[in-house]
Amino acid sequence: MSSIRTALVSGVIVVIASLTFTPANAAGDVPHAADHHWSFSGLFGTYDRGALRRGFEVYNGVCAGCHGLRLVAYRNLMAIGFSEAEVKAIAADVEVPAEPNEDGEIEDRPGIPADRFKSPFANENSARAANGGANPPDLSLIIKARHNGSNYVNALLTGYKDAPAGQTVPEGMYYNASYAGNLIAMAPPLSEEGVEYSDKTKATVKQQAEDVVTFLTWAAQPELEERKRMGIKVILFLLLLTGLLYVVKRRIWADVH
Repeated sequence: MSSIRTALVSGVIVVIASLTFTPANAAGDVPHAADHHWSFSGLFGTYDRGALRRGFEVYNGVCAGCHGLRLVAYRNLMAIGFSEAEVKAIAADVEVPAEPNEDGEIEDRPGIPADRFKSPFANENSARAANGGANPPDLSLIIKARHNGSNYVNALLTGYKDAPAGQTVPEGMYYNASYAGNLIAMAPPLSEEGVEYSDKTKATVKQQAEDVVTFLTWAAQPELEERKRMGIKVILFLLLLTGLLYVVKRRIWADVH
């Protein structure tokens, strides 16, 4: 019976670990990103709907010009609070390739909610040609693709500073305290009041960084809230089962001395 209890306790530990651990791949030797308090952190964390909406506005107004979000469909925005009418308007604001016509020609058509986010470049070569040889990464899974992803991206976006004395910054590069080697080709993407939030929140660099990181975390882990809810149910079930097994054990062995 003790082995059963041990197995159940081990199961609870595994479930808790699976709820709080975010898979990530190593991204090289990068400076440590300070931990940030996120609404979605911890066992009971959830996405802040206001931050998600503002984060989309930052992505759409700042990031979408260079970075795609190819694994997310416009209709997915309804899961974070956008209405169907709003999603249709957002999708219709872009032109996407239509099916070939009778002559085999492909023309553009307005986007629809079922379409995935339109990439800013037709292909990798055009992306590199427009960015001095660099290919801006797709942001669909960027949070998972970087160690300590949410904190790392937040630190990167707010890490642009003047280079310290004696540090040479080549032309076309920028100093970033949170980037490996401290020299990055991406110009500072965020600026004070760089976007106008629909909810009138003051768009500081810090606020924009936090909001877009929340949005990108949701893009990478849209199932996070459901996973946590299911995990909590499993933990409660295991605890209840452990208690029942203990009571059964006591009853069965009550007369054994």
